Amino acid sequence: MTANPRTLSKQKTSFRIGDPDGQYSIYSGEGARRVAGRWHTLGQPVIYTSEHYSTAMLEKLVHYNGILPDNQHYLEITIPAGTTYEVFSNTHVPDWHIENCAASREFGKDWFTSGRSCILIVPSVVARLDNNILINTTHSDFAGIEAVLETPIWWDDRLFS
Repeated sequence: MTANPRTLSKQKTSFRIGDPDGQYSIYSGEGARRVAGRWHTLGQPVIYTSEHYSTAMLEKLVHYNGILPDNQHYLEITIPAGTTYEVFSNTHVPDWHIENCAASREFGKDWFTSGRSCILIVPSVVARLDNNILINTTHSDFAGIEAVLETPIWWDDRLFS
């Protein structure tokens, strides 16, 4: 597979949900460093975000089986123009969505260790027409990315009835 890193021509926004009083900062790759995920291996400090606020909510719901921890807030993350990025193509890794995560994790591991871009745009498993954005916290472009507006989440009760 050939990677095709590019640079953003305009600013991009993404969202992340978490507990500001939790073990790790919402805007931190520390949790990912300690536990492997769909798009990274153990030891890789990445930050998972979503292109849309609603997709971030769906991702949180699916990872907590519909029972959310208390004190959930969201961050709006601003990725500036000029940041290097790559868009994942499922034509190269058709099994990216398989539950064991082997194919997607191998792709993400290669992306992270090569350092070829700061962000990786990948499809959401739970909302397949939407994207998630992984941020490589060790990449030199990471310093330009800003997280702001730590705001409490309002969950509609109908989601849980």
